[in-house]
Amino acid sequence: MLPVEMKRHRVNMLSAVNSQGKVRFMIYQDTMNQQRLIRFMERLIRDSKQKVSLILDNLNVHHGKLAASWLEKHKDKIEVLFLPPYAPEYNPDEYLHHVLKISVHSGHLPYSAEDISHKIQSFMRKLQHCPALVSRLFLHPFLSYL
Repeated sequence: MLPVEMKRHRVNMLSAVNSQGKVRFMIYQDTMNQQRLIRFMERLIRDSKQKVSLILDNLNVHHGKLAASWLEKHKDKIEVLFLPPYAPEYNPDEYLHHVLKISVHSGHLPYSAEDISHKIQSFMRKLQHCPALVSRLFLHPFLSYL
């Protein structure tokens, strides 16, 4: 899970995908912090009938004490696995972000944070209704570990 960042406007997104094509996302402004990560993980476990396995990269926020404490309290509902350092090719979310950036920069270019947020939300909502497209992200050879 990595933030998609449009440099001039500080629009970011946390997202999670699975090989069955399910997509969850949260758009936010400013910088990533442990409270945002926890809020996102709370959303992930709220609707899940089974334990969630979340794969994270090695952003400092992902290893913070607040997040670790929250994870310890919720270890029956969520487990976190970390990718090796500097290995974005093993992160399915990276492939999603690549496609998202192409979509955001196509058509009418966004000129404000609201425009960017709208384009991101529109694209991600469409993806939520097309699980076959999302599950194709997992066909990449680097993701055969999943």
